[in-house]
Amino acid sequence: MWGLIAGIIIADQILKIWVKTHMHMGEDIPLIGDWCLLHFVENEGFAFGMTLGGTVGKVILSLVRMVASAALIWFLIKKIRKGIRMSLLLCVTLITAGAMGNLIDCCFYGLIFNESSYSVAQLFPPEGGYAPFLQGKVVDMFYFPLFETELPGWLPFWGGDHFEFFSAIFNIADAAITVGTIWLIIDQMFFSPKNSKKEEENASENPEKSEKVVA
Repeated sequence: MWGLIAGIIIADQILKIWVKTHMHMGEDIPLIGDWCLLHFVENEGFAFGMTLGGTVGKVILSLVRMVASAALIWFLIKKIRKGIRMSLLLCVTLITAGAMGNLIDCCFYGLIFNESSYSVAQLFPPEGGYAPFLQGKVVDMFYFPLFETELPGWLPFWGGDHFEFFSAIFNIADAAITVGTIWLIIDQMFFSPKNSKKEEENASENPEKSEKVVA
């Protein structure tokens, strides 16, 4: 479990540092045709670039990420000692690794990089970084614009608008959080012990119905 967390964080940081030190802001590198790209952007706040009240909001967001990462690590340690299902362990491990990966950007990237707005960034620049502790920007790069179209004019609210699928730009840490969260929801809905217990209770209360279903 700790090895998986370390592996995700290392892979995430290696790619982010490479993108930061080899690509200009907004630059594209095709991976597979025009629909699978490395596209360098920086995220100052939540997912999809949403911000939280300037400098103060940025610091608060970084502190929230720090507390959330610590809480996830504490949860993992506690559950491992008491026993935890492997599927649930993997879900929380992915979320924890992703949260810690993005937390590193928020805490330290402002200190160790200069700005990427006008040139390729330098690691440990002589003049210092672009932002204080807790005010770094998260590096995103995976972009999969599968197709683009114009929405039909008769469609309410969005008629005539330009539509792009899939427009989100993300990193390895984001992918780990997303996969872990979706997996966690599915696990809790269909595979948690509570659901299994309910199914067993229903079967014991309605034996005739259970026999019919089996038949």
